[in-house]
Amino acid sequence: MGTRENYIITVSGLVQGVGFRPFIYRLAKEAGLDGWVLNTNEDVRIKVAADRAAVDRFTDQIRQQAPPASRIGDIIVETVPPEELCGFRIIGSENLSEAVTEVSPDIAVCEDCLRDMREQSNRIDYPFLNCTNCGPRFTIIKDLPYDRARTTMHDFTMCPACRHEYGNILDRRFHAQPTACRNCGPEYTLAMGTESISGMQEIINRTANLIDGGGIVAIKGLGGFFMACDALNPAAVKRLRESKHREGKPFAVMFGDLGAAGRYCEISETEASLLASWRRPIVILKEKNGLAPGVSNGFSTIGTMLPYMPFHYLLFEQMKTRVIVLTSGNLAEEPIIIDNRQAEDVLGPVSDAVLRYNRDIHNRTDDSVAMVVREQSRLLRRSRGYVPSPVHTGLSVEGIFAAGAELVNCFCLGKGNKAIMSQHIGDLKNFETLAFYRETVDRFRTLFRMEPQLVACDLHPDYLSTKYARELGLSTVAVQHHHAHIASVMAEHGITEQVIGVSFDGTGLGDDHHIWGSEFLVCDLAGYRRLSHLEYMPMPGGDLATHEPWRMAVSYLYRIYGRELVNLDLPFLRKLNLSTVDQVIQAIDKNINCPLTSGAGRLFDAAAALLDLCTRSSFHAEAPMRLENIVSPTTKEVYPYDDGTQISLAPAFQAMVHEVMAGVDVGMISTKFHNTVADIIVRRVFRISRESGIRTVALSGGTFQNRYLSYRVESDLLDDQFRVLVPKQLPCNDGGIALGQLVIAAMKRETGDY
Repeated sequence: MGTRENYIITVSGLVQGVGFRPFIYRLAKEAGLDGWVLNTNEDVRIKVAADRAAVDRFTDQIRQQAPPASRIGDIIVETVPPEELCGFRIIGSENLSEAVTEVSPDIAVCEDCLRDMREQSNRIDYPFLNCTNCGPRFTIIKDLPYDRARTTMHDFTMCPACRHEYGNILDRRFHAQPTACRNCGPEYTLAMGTESISGMQEIINRTANLIDGGGIVAIKGLGGFFMACDALNPAAVKRLRESKHREGKPFAVMFGDLGAAGRYCEISETEASLLASWRRPIVILKEKNGLAPGVSNGFSTIGTMLPYMPFHYLLFEQMKTRVIVLTSGNLAEEPIIIDNRQAEDVLGPVSDAVLRYNRDIHNRTDDSVAMVVREQSRLLRRSRGYVPSPVHTGLSVEGIFAAGAELVNCFCLGKGNKAIMSQHIGDLKNFETLAFYRETVDRFRTLFRMEPQLVACDLHPDYLSTKYARELGLSTVAVQHHHAHIASVMAEHGITEQVIGVSFDGTGLGDDHHIWGSEFLVCDLAGYRRLSHLEYMPMPGGDLATHEPWRMAVSYLYRIYGRELVNLDLPFLRKLNLSTVDQVIQAIDKNINCPLTSGAGRLFDAAAALLDLCTRSSFHAEAPMRLENIVSPTTKEVYPYDDGTQISLAPAFQAMVHEVMAGVDVGMISTKFHNTVADIIVRRVFRISRESGIRTVALSGGTFQNRYLSYRVESDLLDDQFRVLVPKQLPCNDGGIALGQLVIAAMKRETGDY
């Protein structure tokens, strides 16, 4: 046995709110170690008296056996002056500095708690039970360290039974801050018109009967209210769609269990694992059997999730239906509602009942959304279950605030070398969402003790996020949109050397004041060179073209055929008023509100309209989504294109026009179009690599939400032995762009170039 000494072990990472101190206590007791463990606002600290070999075994066990929802960052072991230690204990939290530990995301209810909901007398059918391994975290926390008094549970005094568990080191609920039972915890109330219903069994029965009977119920969830109806009832789904003013965008659904989901969806092992993970995101799955037509609205995929709150399990036990629509509780594009009174005022008139509870939601969060490409999870929306877990960068990002973009906004705070991304905020296009943005920035600054010293924002001066950044009155770094996209991927993967960046999306202001969106870059965090892009095309009507994709189709056809385009026998043209088409042509000729764009999103819009799949969009990116929806991967054929510095798809459009008029299946045309875009990307990367010697490629931008395109591009590049970097922890859309802004600003600060 070696010499017995005193050691301080510092464990960083996601180590609070996940049962970490009880885990350390049990591990230390089993190892016969003397000492203590405590939470600080920075990390978890452990003091032990032991020989070095025992300490090494102990730290190995910490890494190997850590609680499922935890994430170990660093473990630092230091020798300290001797002190008499006897036994092992957990001591109170300490506030050491302005540094912070990681905050746990909300965690889906665990199997042990579901068992307690059947067996423990004070928790039978109780919908708010939780333990150190599950339950609300981020949605209820107000400040650090993470203790009950700093959460929205502070109003609920524990009963003797809960207090005993909370204080029992060997209990699963030891220091479980939201712990409660039906004798002391939050309660649901069901409002039906003027009637107010209490008692869990009656509430569950009434709610189940309403949904089974074709009704709509607004339900308070973890991060906000949701609206639910039977996903197999066409009339109920139609009414819900009308109530939310949601004309075309697909609804997400919740199945009672994985077996029920498997009857309607094709589910791979990776997708099943993601669905059932403690994060419980919505996962985009291929449809096997149809739900009510209004759920997916013509798409062959279903946004699918499984129960994650105890209430969900209680409801499915009582309902006849095994699948419900569960969509965010808001109208139009406003933020999800979290306030009980607002829910009754706004959602009450369009629902048959409003189900609320009396614990506040402090941090609103939507459900996260993910998909699987090449058996790897890819996030499309990062919120519940993922936020606020940070991305660890190799740079000092302390004191930097990155404002994000305009669409699907998330912002980012720098703390040490950690980038802390906000939850999904939404499109910054109305007062309500901007107010949510401002509120959340303030709350993150308080929670993570961050006072901005440097601000990063998008190059576009009219984005509300950019205007907010400028209002702060601090030194500001304006970052080009597509450089930020690539830098975000680099930061996630810890890359600082030059990469070939391929950024395909709908829009982003370029250095030449045109709209970019199909960029081939050679870049690092310090700067970039733009080597190629799709040819610029007029965008008739400016932003109106994003809502009316037929305008981009006319723009492409006018470039090729001139005014003779009106004589083409194309279905989408037959539906248009020729005088309207003539007005668009005149606007292009006279350059009236026709900004130039190289955006891939507008290219996909044009192709979707040409095939008469979507000439007017009812939601963002509907046209590209409908184009992808009909892909049938039975051919690898590509259309011709001109492969200059500005890549022209005029030959491809000519071929597509010929095939449409010849009656070729639109699914085949869409597939060949997708193959062509993939071919353009891969061949241009090959060329840049030959000229530069770079073999690392970073792919980002909203266009890569297209699973078929992503699969084709990634597979071809990997087959040629490229190192391919794609976003995994963050969305490839603008929801991940703030991370890129942050690290670019950090690099500029480091080099003094701002």
